[in-house]
Formats: sequence, structure tokens, C-alpha cells
Amino acid sequence: RKNGCDLLMYPGAFNMTTGPAHWELLTRGRANDNQLYVAVTSPARDTTATYHAWGHSSVASPWGEIIATTEEGSDIVYATIDTHYSKQIRSQVPISFQRRSELYDVVDRTVEPQREAKAPRS
Repeated sequence: RKNGCDLLMYPGAFNMTTGPAHWELLTRGRANDNQLYVAVTSPARDTTATYHAWGHSSVASPWGEIIATTEEGSDIVYATIDTHYSKQIRSQVPISFQRRSELYDVVDRTVEPQREAKAPRS
């Protein structure tokens, strides 16, 4: 969010046990707690394969609502990503402004830390 992200995409292959229980719940939760759109992609279910994927590729809004989804078969998900809506949600529920960053450090792991040069041994 701090770097201007409005969409996170997660590939996954939940099975017939974890899919019904967690797929939509986790999708909606990640969208809601990050206040951005979340797209989740899954392989289509193939009952002749050894692994039966849940399917149901979906997109959730920053409010945590599923705005587009598929069933278990092969399909394409279409959704409109409205960046103004993301900003509206962020202003209504200002969790980023309520952050207490003086209590903890936020670390960007995408940046290599600077290594100190070691003095040669004598």
C-alpha cells in the first residue's frame, strides 16, 4: 500500500478439503486487511488427476467482497480494479494512519542490506 499497490495476486491449488473451508475466507481477509484488491488463481479441477484442486479463481475488493469468481472448471475471471475505490476505503477505515510505527520497525526485504566492510585480519 505504501508503495502504491492496489492489487495482490496469489496463485494457489487448495484441495477439496481446504478449498471449501479456507479459499474464499483467506481471499476476502487479505483484501480487507490490506485494503486493496486480491486476485487468487487456481488450476481447474480435474477429477482424472491424482490431485483434485478446488478451483474457484476469484477477485475480492478492498472491502473484502468477492466481486468476480469462477466455478471449479477452466475459466477466466474478469473484474474491474477501481483504484479510486481503494482510496475511498482507505480513507473510511484509516488503518495506515493509525499505525504506531514508533513501537516497531517495518523492514523492506526487497532491498539488500548494506554490508559493512570487514577489516583485514593481521
